[in-house]
Amino acid sequence: METLSNLESFVRSAESASFSAAARRLALTPAAVSRNVAQLERNLGVRLFQRSTRGLKLTEEGERFLLAVGGGLDSIQGAIAEATANKGEPAGVLTLSMPPRFGRLHILPLLRHYAQRFPAVTLDCSFDNRAVDLIAERVDAAIGGGFELTPGVVARELARAHIVAVAAPAYVARACATAPRTPADLAGLDGIVMRSPQTRRLRVANLRDRKGVEMEAALRPALLVNDPDAICAAALMGMGVALLALADVVEHIERGDLVRLLPDWYLDAGPVSLYFASQKLLPAKTRTFVDFLTAAFRDQRLAQRFSAA
Repeated sequence: METLSNLESFVRSAESASFSAAARRLALTPAAVSRNVAQLERNLGVRLFQRSTRGLKLTEEGERFLLAVGGGLDSIQGAIAEATANKGEPAGVLTLSMPPRFGRLHILPLLRHYAQRFPAVTLDCSFDNRAVDLIAERVDAAIGGGFELTPGVVARELARAHIVAVAAPAYVARACATAPRTPADLAGLDGIVMRSPQTRRLRVANLRDRKGVEMEAALRPALLVNDPDAICAAALMGMGVALLALADVVEHIERGDLVRLLPDWYLDAGPVSLYFASQKLLPAKTRTFVDFLTAAFRDQRLAQRFSAA
């Protein structure tokens, strides 16, 4: 019978293609991880890794063995965590990742209620505009879009990210003799335009109406910005028209600080999802958070509130 430490050393080394990276996750030394894997190979009588100066690569036998034991190991670890943490009650540190603006506006108010319900859970939140690697970075759950669904990770859609054209009422009164009817009508207006931080290229948006007609939003670049918060701030100051996620500006629209131009047109930028590990027995802290957040979005009809359709 193989020990759990040997199996865990093998699975984590396979996931990261490195004994050193696996050792950091397991709080062991690289030598200890290497010894555990070597002992597993001796016991099985097969070579699981090809070792080189470039790192580790699974052999065919290793790939088959990983498929056989990977999910089972997660289930075993989940069962142990469930049984030992406050008799199955949610406890420990819950590590979360979320986009800064969406997280501050919509997730933090919900987290207050989760923390009140489960006081033994400590919330560790990171606000990042990037797709984190849940497995490698040991993140319990992440909220956002565009994540690659790597083995061991699943996604549950919360809402759609709909991009809409907005401007301050004072700017609309000053710059628009008549209300724009199509994205082409934005060509003569000042645009607060997103610039890619990596390529410095301007981001172009093709909006679509309810009939499926697609048209480029031809804004005239008057202000180039690489931060969505700055774009929103500039729009509120009346500096021009901005293309922003409806979820990020819905409160400003409801208060009348911004108006939505082209109410029949928007860009569907994909889902905003909740990402978490796919193991059958999630730790209680993660399981309760997944259930809590999806229920909150459903009960408060947030997906409908963030929809431009």
